[in-house]
Amino acid sequence: MSTIPKDSREKGRPGTTVTPFDLFASVLHLHPDGTIHAGTRPAGSGQDGWQLTALHAKTGADVHAGHWQVHPGAERVVCCLVGKIRLHLRPQRPGQREEEIKLMAGTAAIVPRGRWHRVELDIPSAVMAVTLPPGTRLEEEPRGPTDDGPARVRPASPQPPTA
Repeated sequence: MSTIPKDSREKGRPGTTVTPFDLFASVLHLHPDGTIHAGTRPAGSGQDGWQLTALHAKTGADVHAGHWQVHPGAERVVCCLVGKIRLHLRPQRPGQREEEIKLMAGTAAIVPRGRWHRVELDIPSAVMAVTLPPGTRLEEEPRGPTDDGPARVRPASPQPPTA
């Protein structure tokens, strides 16, 4: 799964090779022991450590715009590398309004641990996110007053996490 030869990750080994890889086609796993593993998408489940994902988002489907997501194990950094996006935070109490944070190229926001959020694109954008993936859940965005019942909650799929 690694696109980086193992010997290029070994600390202090003379003569090791560093191999470039496509950040937008990979998921980086930042392990607690200090190693970094670059894998191809979709990301496998059960990975330990932090995960960094970058993607070119052309439509809302690329960032699961119709879904809320939550990461109970850690905070999440959402970065707009290129373009313009909106990060929405679900109200925490009845009667509160949804928060909207506008992110332009070169800006980022930290989503608190356990806070439901979603991303919408204003224009095609490059987005990067960093979090601990275990326990991540997705919930479909209700479709309005004609929606039949509560939104469906499910564990996150092995697809790369969105911003």
